Amino acid sequence: MPSDEAASGLTPPNPGQQSALQVKARRRLARSAGVIGIATMTSRVLGLVRDQVMAYLFGAGNAVDAYNVAFRVPNLVRDLFAEGAMSAAFVPVFTRELTRGGRSSAWHLGNNVITALALITGALVLAGIIWAGPLMAVFAGEYASVPGKMALTVQLTRIVLPFLMMVAVAGAFMGMLNSLDRFFIPALSPALFNVGTILSVILLAPLMPRLGLEPIVAMAVGALVGGIGQLAIQWPALRREGYKYTPTLDLRDPALGQVLLLMGPGTVGLAATQINVFVNTILATSEGTGAVSWLNYAFRLMYLPLGLFGLSIATAAMPAIARFAAADDVAGMRHEVTNGLVMMLLLNVPATFGLIVLGHPIVALLFERGAFTAADTHATAAALTCYAIGLTGYSAVKIASPTFYALHDSRTPVLVSTGSVLVNAVLNIVLVRHVGYLGLALGTSIASLLNAALLLYLLRRRLHGIEGPRLVSVVVRALLASAVMALAAYLVESAVAAVLPGHTLAARIARVGVPIGAALVVLAVAARALRLSELDDVVRATWGRLRASPATPANDS
Repeated sequence: MPSDEAASGLTPPNPGQQSALQVKARRRLARSAGVIGIATMTSRVLGLVRDQVMAYLFGAGNAVDAYNVAFRVPNLVRDLFAEGAMSAAFVPVFTRELTRGGRSSAWHLGNNVITALALITGALVLAGIIWAGPLMAVFAGEYASVPGKMALTVQLTRIVLPFLMMVAVAGAFMGMLNSLDRFFIPALSPALFNVGTILSVILLAPLMPRLGLEPIVAMAVGALVGGIGQLAIQWPALRREGYKYTPTLDLRDPALGQVLLLMGPGTVGLAATQINVFVNTILATSEGTGAVSWLNYAFRLMYLPLGLFGLSIATAAMPAIARFAAADDVAGMRHEVTNGLVMMLLLNVPATFGLIVLGHPIVALLFERGAFTAADTHATAAALTCYAIGLTGYSAVKIASPTFYALHDSRTPVLVSTGSVLVNAVLNIVLVRHVGYLGLALGTSIASLLNAALLLYLLRRRLHGIEGPRLVSVVVRALLASAVMALAAYLVESAVAAVLPGHTLAARIARVGVPIGAALVVLAVAARALRLSELDDVVRATWGRLRASPATPANDS
C-alpha cells in the first residue's frame, strides 16, 4: 500500500523536519483558534446575558415558546450560513480565486455571491411572511389549542423573517474575511446580534403594551437590530482589505456556479445538528408549556463550549485546509485535520464532563430569578445533561464535513447528514414516549455522535489516514483527565453546597465558581501528568493573545 506521502505526490521531509513542521502548524492553529475563541467567548457571554434577560422577563411560558418557534427558521439559517454551508461552499472557492486570480477575481466572486444570496433569501422572506400562518400550523399545530399562542407565533414569525437575509449576507462577509486570515472581527460579529437584542428588550419591552403588542415582540425587533449590527461590524474590516460592493450577478461565472452548487449540498451536509434541533422544537410543542423553552435554554448553554472549542477551531483550520486542497497536498490536509481534531477533543471532552456534573448549579446561577422558577432550573439542567453527551460529535462534524467540500466531495457529507437526520427522527419518536422532552435532547446527541464517527471513518479513507494512534491516545488521556476533573468538581460542589445551602446570589456564585476553579487546577495537573502537551499549546496561545497589545488584532491570525 502506498505511503501517505506517496499518495499525496510529495517528497516527505525527514523526521526531524516533519516533527518541527507539525509543532509549528499545531501552534499556528492554536493561535488562530485562540483569537476566534476570545471573540466567540465575548459573543457567547452576551448570548447568555440575552437569555438571562429573556428568562427574567418571560420565564419559560407561552410567550417564550412562541418566540422560540418563530425564530427557529431564521436561526437555523443563521447557524448554517455562519457556521456551516457558507464556510464549506464559499471559503474553499473564494480561497482558490484569491490564490490563483488575486483579489480582483476574489472580489468579483464575492459580489456575485452576495447579490445571489440577497435575491434568494429575499424571495424566501417574502414567501414566509405571506404564508406564515400555514407554516406555523405545520410546525406548531398544538399551539392552536392555547388561546392566543398561535396568533402570537405567526406575528413574531413575520417580524423576524427579514433577519434571514441579513444573516446570509453577514455569512458571506465572514467567509471573505476568514479566507483572508481575518478571524477576530467575524467571530465577534454575533456579539452585535446579542447586544441589539438585549438593548431592544430592555428599552422596548415596557413600551409594547402601549402599542397594543405583547412585550415579547421586543425580542423579535431586537433580532432585526442585531442583524444590522452583524453587517455593520464586518463592513469596515472588508473595506480596509480593499473590498467594495458592486451589484453584480454574472450567472456565467463558473466560480459562482460552483459556490451555489456546493451550497445546496453543503447546507444539507452540515445541517444535521441544526435540523435535529429544529425537529426537536416541533416535537416539543406537544410536550406541554415550557418544553420548547427548556430545550432551547439547555441547547444555548451547550452551544457555549461548542462555539468556543468546536467552531473556533474549525474556523481557524478551514482556510489552511482549503489551501492544502487547492495545492493537492493530501499530507498537509491530513496534518491540519488531525491537529484540529486533537485540539477539539482536548477541550470538548472536559467541557462535556463539566456540563454534566455542574449543569444544575450553572442553570440556577444564570437563569433562576424573576419568572424562571426552580422547576424550570431542574428541567433545563436535565436537558443540558442530555445535550452535553453529544458535544464532541457536534464539534467534530464542524471539522470533518467542510473538509469533504474542500476535496470537491459534496455527496458523502450529504448522505451521512441525511442518514443522521433520519436516525435522530426515529430515536426521538421512540425516546420521547419513554422520557418525554429529555428523549429529544438525548436522541440528538446520539445521532450527532454517529454522524461524526461515520464522517471521520470515511474521511480517514480519503486522506489515507488521520493519524489514528495519536487520536486514540489523546482520547484515552483526555477521558482519564476529565474523569478526575469531574470527580473533583462534584466533591467540591457538594462541599460548598453543604456550607452554603441557601439560594442567595453569593451562594450560587460559590457553587459554580469554586468547583470550576478546582476542576481547572485538577485538569491542568492531570494533563501534565498524562503529557497532554497540545493542551499547553492552546493555553499558551490564548493567554499570549490576551496579553497582546491593542494594536495586534489588526492581523487577526
